[in-house]
Amino acid sequence: MAFLIGIDIGTSGVKTVLFDSQCNIISSEIEEYPLYQPKNGWAEQDPEDWWNATCITLKKVLRKSCVNPNEVKAIGLTGQMHSIVALDSNNDVLRRSILWCDQRSDKECDELKNIIGIDKLFSITGNPPLTGFTASKLIWIKNNEPQIFGEIKKILLSKDYIRYKLTGEFATDVSDASGMQFLNIKERNWSSEILSKLGIDNDQLGKVYESHEITGKVSKDASELTGLAKGTPVVAGAGDQAAGAIGNGIVKPGIVSSTIGTSGVVFASINKVEIDNLGRVHTFCHAVPNTWHIMGVTQGAGLSLKWFRDNFCQDELSSSEKLGLSSYDLMCMEASKAEIGSNGLIYLPYLMGERTPHLDSDARGVFFGISSTHKKKHFIRSILEGITFSLRDCLDIIKSMGIQVEEVRIAGGGSNNNFWNQIQTDIFNHKVARLNSFETTALGAAILAGVGIGMYKDVNEACEIVINKSETLQPNAKNNQVYNKYYSVYRNLYSSLKHDFKKLHNILE
Repeated sequence: MAFLIGIDIGTSGVKTVLFDSQCNIISSEIEEYPLYQPKNGWAEQDPEDWWNATCITLKKVLRKSCVNPNEVKAIGLTGQMHSIVALDSNNDVLRRSILWCDQRSDKECDELKNIIGIDKLFSITGNPPLTGFTASKLIWIKNNEPQIFGEIKKILLSKDYIRYKLTGEFATDVSDASGMQFLNIKERNWSSEILSKLGIDNDQLGKVYESHEITGKVSKDASELTGLAKGTPVVAGAGDQAAGAIGNGIVKPGIVSSTIGTSGVVFASINKVEIDNLGRVHTFCHAVPNTWHIMGVTQGAGLSLKWFRDNFCQDELSSSEKLGLSSYDLMCMEASKAEIGSNGLIYLPYLMGERTPHLDSDARGVFFGISSTHKKKHFIRSILEGITFSLRDCLDIIKSMGIQVEEVRIAGGGSNNNFWNQIQTDIFNHKVARLNSFETTALGAAILAGVGIGMYKDVNEACEIVINKSETLQPNAKNNQVYNKYYSVYRNLYSSLKHDFKKLHNILE
C-alpha cells in the first residue's frame, strides 16, 4: 500500500491527515496551541508549539491507522502564510512568530513605499505593502528589536520551519514566498533588487521551489520524534490558500473558491499575471507551474464567529457535547430562526483590520443598527451575513478585473453548515458547489506530494481523479434581492467610519 500525508500549520492548530493513494482520508488529527495578543491588533505564536503539535499529530495518525511508516511515500506541507520565523546562527528561534493577521507594522509599510517605491512593488511583487506580509514584519523587528534583528540568520514561514525541523533543509515554495513581498512573481524567484534595498542577504532566505518539487527527506532525528520513516520525501508544498485551492480543484480559469477558515478567501486561478493596481486583491504565484492566482482576503471571517462563540455562546458550548453537534452548528440553528437581513442588524467583520477591499489596519468590527428588538439569533446571523458580504466584495472585484467566474466552490469550516452555504449562494447570486473532498488544505498538500513522487502526472490530472462535486446549490432570487439592499448599506459603512477608526487607533496607541 502507498500513503501520503498532508500537514497544515494553521492559526488554531496543526492538522495532520493521512491519505491513501486515491486521496481518501484514512486518519486525521489536530493539536491546538495558544495565540498570543500582547497588544491590541497584535498576534503571535511560538514556532516550537507548531513543531510539538506536528510531532504529536504525526504519531497519532500513524498509530491510529496502523500504517507502516515505510508505506508513507511522501509528505506535503502547507500552513498560514506571511507569519515570520526568525532563526539565529544556531538555528534557534529568536522570538515568537508575528502572524499574518498582526497589524503592528503600519508605519513600516510606509517605509517600504519610500525605500522601494509603490510602482516598483506592484511591478515586482504584484502587491502594495501590507501589514500582513512578511516584509513589513521584518522591518518592524529591525526598528523595534534591533538586537534580535542583528542576530537573524534565517527568515522562514510557518510550514518552512516545519520543513527545516523534518529535513534540516531551508526552502520554500513560490506560492508562499509570494506573500513575503521579497519575490519577483513573474520570474518566480527572489528579487535581488528588493533584497538589496532592504539589506537582506539572499542566504537568509530558503531556496525557492515549485510546489510539487522534493525539497528534502525526513532526517534520523525527525524520524525518532515523529514516527515517520527516515528518508521519506518532503515536497515544497504551498501556502494554505494555494493548497486549499488545489484541494478544491481551482487549477484553471472559470472556477473560483470561497473558503471560510480563520480568515475568508475568494481565490481564482489565472494563466498570466493580472494585477489590481488599487491593491484591493493580491496576485501571487499559484502552486501549479506557470500559473498565478488572484485572491481577496477577509481578515476576520471564521475568527468573528469564534470570537462571538467564545464570549457570548456558553450555552452552545456546553450543550454541543451532550447533543453530539458542534457549537457552530448550534449557533447556525439559532441564526436560522432570524429573518434574512437579521432585522436590520449589519456586521462589519474587521476584528483584525481588513485587507479586501479596504487596506486598513485600523478598521475594527462593528454591529450597526442595534435595537431593543435584537436577540442573540440576530447577532449570530448578522455575523454570518457580514462575513459573506465581505467575501462578495472580494468576488465583485475579481469579476471587475475581467476574470471569468462560471462556478463558485465553497470550502473551509464554514462549508460544513448548509444554512451558511445557502447564505453564500444567495448573497453571491451564483450557483455554489460543495465537493466530496474534505480537509481540502491538507488534501492539496498531499496532492502536491503525490505529484512530486510521480504518483500523478501533474496537479491537473490529480484533481481530475480525486475531486468531484457532491451537490450544487442554486441562489434564491427573492433572497438575493433582499440581500442586495443590505449589501448596499454594508458597503457604505466603511466609508462613513474610516476616519473614526483612525481616531480610535490614535487614542489606543
